[in-house]
Amino acid sequence: MNAAQAQVRQSPFPQIAAMEARGVGRVLVFAASKLEIDLLPPIYEALRRIGHCERLNVVIQCRGGEVNAARRIALLLHRSTDHLTFVVPHFCESAGTVMALAAREIVAGPLAIFSPIDPHLSAENGGGASPSALSAQDIRQFWRMSRDWFGLEESEAKARALPLLCDNIFPTTLTSFHRCALELEQIGDELLSLHMGERPQAERARIVQTLLYGFHSHTYALTGEELAALGLPVAGDPALALDAWALVRDIARYIGPESRDSLEDPGCDVLIATREGAIRRRRRPDAPTGVWEPVEALS
Repeated sequence: MNAAQAQVRQSPFPQIAAMEARGVGRVLVFAASKLEIDLLPPIYEALRRIGHCERLNVVIQCRGGEVNAARRIALLLHRSTDHLTFVVPHFCESAGTVMALAAREIVAGPLAIFSPIDPHLSAENGGGASPSALSAQDIRQFWRMSRDWFGLEESEAKARALPLLCDNIFPTTLTSFHRCALELEQIGDELLSLHMGERPQAERARIVQTLLYGFHSHTYALTGEELAALGLPVAGDPALALDAWALVRDIARYIGPESRDSLEDPGCDVLIATREGAIRRRRRPDAPTGVWEPVEALS
């Protein structure tokens, strides 16, 4: 069953209609364990059913994923409305934060968690001491570590850094990090330009550079207040944030660990919902694809 066939006529989440009845505009719920390019078609179908609207509130629950998927989903959402709002009751991390850069308005609840967007690359790990993933910041900070921790002069630390890195990391892997960082700078500026086009390019670049390089950990839990301090359009709407929190608490029963009866059962890793209906993708962790199914109300 594909995503279009799985669509049902009545949403099991009455909170969506209740939110819209307060005059906030249309509401789309998008919860995903990982952003993937394959999610574009079902999101597109949901947006087609909504139609172009004056304001679209995307209630997002996301732990990360593919940066290019984040870009394409963000562009699709932007084109579907005159005013794109991201409502973040809890998680909107990594690639989710990249996606949120396209929002004209971000409503962040008290527990909203964003994150830096520095690129990571997976690495082969044969059981030794090498990490299974490396961050671009790990590479960029290497010479500073040599200076600050071991007292090398800055010029000596920089001169020694590249040979040491190339002896331990394949040189083209370093190039891949550089290209990923450049790509994120470009994508970040593109998405911010959707609603900040009149502001100086240097201001947009500062926001992206800070999200890329301004924090010491990819898992640093950024708050809505910190995003606002960077210059992003974070707005306060306690009632909307509270409604969205209740909604994602309900959604947790339909996707993630709570959607599996046992570890052997395939879990649901994506849910897309509007007032017209909801679908989710059931998928085994080792399966390349999943099966979309309508979401029925749980008793």
